[in-house]
This record gives sequence, C-alpha cells and structure tokens, in this order.
Amino acid sequence: MKDRLDWFKSSYSNDEGGECVEVAAVPGAVHVRDSKDPHGPHLCFTPEAWAAFLTHTAIHA
Repeated sequence: MKDRLDWFKSSYSNDEGGECVEVAAVPGAVHVRDSKDPHGPHLCFTPEAWAAFLTHTAIHA
C-alpha cells in the first residue's frame, strides 16, 4: 500500500538534508515517513490523531 500513496514533503522541510518528513493522506488515514528513507517504515495515524498532533506542535513551536 505505501508504494501507491501520493507523498508530499512537509512545507517546513528544505533541500539542505535536514530533518524532513513526507505525508500521504488518504480517506481515514494519514501516513508519515522519513523523506531520506522512502522505502523504509512509515507511521499511520487517524485524521483526528494527526490533527491533534499538528495542533499540539503549533502551540508549542
């Protein structure tokens, strides 16, 4: 399944090789992976859990 996902890089990532993540959203799930290891493992969140994570990180950034 992860090979068929439409991944995009975080808007906070840059091309300098830092800490980058890619996200692929599908109905009912949000997948997250390390952009430097696209064939490695990835995490899968419910949309509600992903929204809570984004809210938390925005508040504490």
